[in-house]
Amino acid sequence: METTTNSYQRPEKKTPVVLVLLVILLAIAVAVLGYKYYTESQKLEDTAAEKEILEDVKSDLEKQLRDMVVEYDSLKTENDSINTLLTGEQDKIKKLLRFQASDAEKIKRFREELETLRKVMRSYIVQIDSLNTRNRLLTEENIQVRQQLTVAETQNVELSKEKEMLGTQVQLAKVLSAKSIVVEPMTKGDNVNNKVKKIAKIAVGFTIRENAVSDPGKKVIYLRLLNPDNVALANPTGDMFTYNGENVVYSAKRDMEFENKDIDIKIYWDKTEELVPGNYTAVLYAEGYEIGSASFILK
Repeated sequence: METTTNSYQRPEKKTPVVLVLLVILLAIAVAVLGYKYYTESQKLEDTAAEKEILEDVKSDLEKQLRDMVVEYDSLKTENDSINTLLTGEQDKIKKLLRFQASDAEKIKRFREELETLRKVMRSYIVQIDSLNTRNRLLTEENIQVRQQLTVAETQNVELSKEKEMLGTQVQLAKVLSAKSIVVEPMTKGDNVNNKVKKIAKIAVGFTIRENAVSDPGKKVIYLRLLNPDNVALANPTGDMFTYNGENVVYSAKRDMEFENKDIDIKIYWDKTEELVPGNYTAVLYAEGYEIGSASFILK
């Protein structure tokens, strides 16, 4: 006997087409949004990177401009005209650095001006080098001229000294000289006596030496008799003569006519004051020079 088995099968559910389409559209939308987000992110990153690059370039150009201000300072010279021009270029740079614009505009302006400023600076450097070279040559010439002047002045000083020395030597050669000086204290009877109580006058005899270079003519010989205290015995009138720039008292004087040959002279001093025992000195002068002396003793 056959057994019949009846089995029940549920019908399969089918996914609605609309739902599938919605999923597909959603996926496409997500992909599109994701791509757009990625694209925008890349743009933002690129913009930030570009801005950073521009900022770096601008900062570098600004630094170059500031360095150029310092370089212009180093070019300052003693030439006022060039210094004025250099200051003008510095002012241009400072004005440019204050220029307000976008980074791109600044970079463009900075680059143009930098090239111009560098050309101007090179021209100034050439001018300054030329001036420095001329100044150096002039300085060397001045040093050489000063050295020549110094040599000439030294030579003139030496010549003047030589001339003065020769003049002094000639003048000294003209000075008269006395020799064979003899002092004779005498009494009223013209007897030689060195006792102070008996002396009435003192005679000093000497010879003026021959002198070929001395000027011939009238000469005045002055006699100073110095007592033990080195004080001159005065002449009756108290007259003086000049010696070493000072007026000094003389004891007696004698005029003579000099003919460049030996000539014997005697000068007398008449007693005008009391004498004391001791060492005395007779000193002779002519034309402002001392020409001889001799010592003697009175008792």
